[in-house]
Amino acid sequence: MGNTVVIITLSLLVLLSPFLSRVIRIPVVVVEIMLGSLAAYFGFLVENELFKIIAEVGFLYLMFLAGMEVDLKGFQFEKKSLIRRTALFFIMVYGFSFILFAYFHLSAVYMVSFPIFSLGMLMALIKEYGRNEPWLALALNIGIAGELMSIFAMTVLNGGLTYGFNIDFFFTLLVLIGFLIGFVLFFRGVRILFWWYPGLKTLIMPHEDSKDQDVRFSMALLFILIGIMLHFKIDAILGAFLAGMLITTYFKHKVELPEKLSSFGFGFLVPIFFIHVGSTLSLDAFFDRQILELALAIAVGIISIRVIAGVGAFSGYFGFKNALLFSLSNSMPLTFLVAIATLGYNANAITHEEYYAFIVASMGSAIVLMILIKIVYTFFKQSAK
Repeated sequence: MGNTVVIITLSLLVLLSPFLSRVIRIPVVVVEIMLGSLAAYFGFLVENELFKIIAEVGFLYLMFLAGMEVDLKGFQFEKKSLIRRTALFFIMVYGFSFILFAYFHLSAVYMVSFPIFSLGMLMALIKEYGRNEPWLALALNIGIAGELMSIFAMTVLNGGLTYGFNIDFFFTLLVLIGFLIGFVLFFRGVRILFWWYPGLKTLIMPHEDSKDQDVRFSMALLFILIGIMLHFKIDAILGAFLAGMLITTYFKHKVELPEKLSSFGFGFLVPIFFIHVGSTLSLDAFFDRQILELALAIAVGIISIRVIAGVGAFSGYFGFKNALLFSLSNSMPLTFLVAIATLGYNANAITHEEYYAFIVASMGSAIVLMILIKIVYTFFKQSAK
C-alpha cells in the first residue's frame, strides 16, 4: 500500500505543480519542493528505495539538460577587454567566497556553494526578456563558464567528502584531471571525424527518424558516460553534464531534439527530484528562526558576492544598470545549490539544520530575485524614457 500511495502522490504533484506555479506566480521548481514538503508532512510521501532511485536519475537527467545548454562552439567573447573583465569577475567571486569560508571557519560545502553558477533560472529570464538584452547575453556566456567550473567544483567536493582529503582523494583528483584531458582530446577527435565524414551525423541521428534514434543515442551516451564515471569513481554528475555538451555541440541539425529531451525531463524525471528534495525538508524549517537566519545569511552571501564582483568588473563595460541586472541574474543557482546541499548532507558534512537552510535560501532567493530583477528592469526602462 505504501508504494501505491507514493506513486499516486508523485503523479498528482507532478501534474499539479505547473498549474499552481502559474496561479501563485513563483518558479515551478519552488512549487515542487514546497509540494514535496507538504506531502511528506501529511504522510503521503515516505522515503523508499524506488522513490530515491527515480529522484537520483532525475537529478542526473537535470545535469544532462544543463550540459545541453553549453554549446562549446558557440561559446565566445568578442572583445579581449571583456575576457579580462570576465577573468576579474571570477577572481573576485572566488576570492570573496574564500574570504567568507576562511573568516567564518565554514564547511567546504560553503566554499563551493557561494561561487556556484547554474543556468536553470537564467534560462527562465531569457524566455521572459529575450537574448538581445546585453546583460542577459553576457550572463549566458558567464553562466556557461561558471557552470563548467561549478560542475568541476562539485565533483571535487564529492570526492573530498567521500574519501576525505587524503591520498585517496588526491588520487581521485588526478584521475579526474586525466579524464578531463582525455575528454578534451576525444572532443577534438570527434570534431575532426565529423569534419572528414559529415555524413556520420545524419547516420547517427537521421533527419527523418521514425524510430526515435536521436533519443536512443542521447540516452545511450548519457548512461555510457555515467557508467564510465562510476568505473573511475568520479561523480556521475560530470558524466551526465558532458553527455549533454556533446549532444548540443555536434548534433545541431536535430533542432527539435533539445525540446524533446527537455520536455521528457522537466515533464517527469526532474520534478520528481525536486519533490524528493522537498520531502526531505521538514515544513517546520520554514518557521524556525535559526534556520531562516542562516538561510538569509547564505542568500545574502551569494548575492552580495556577485553584485560586488559584477558591478566592479562590468559597470565600466556597459554601465551600472546592465552590470547590476547581470549580477542579479547570475545570483540564482537554485538547482545546483540544492544539489550541493544534498551532497553535503548525504556525506554528513553539514547538519540537518544547515541542509534545510540551503534549501530555504535557494527557494527564497529565486522568488525574491525574479521579482527584484523585474522591478530594477522596469525602473531603468522608465528612467530612460
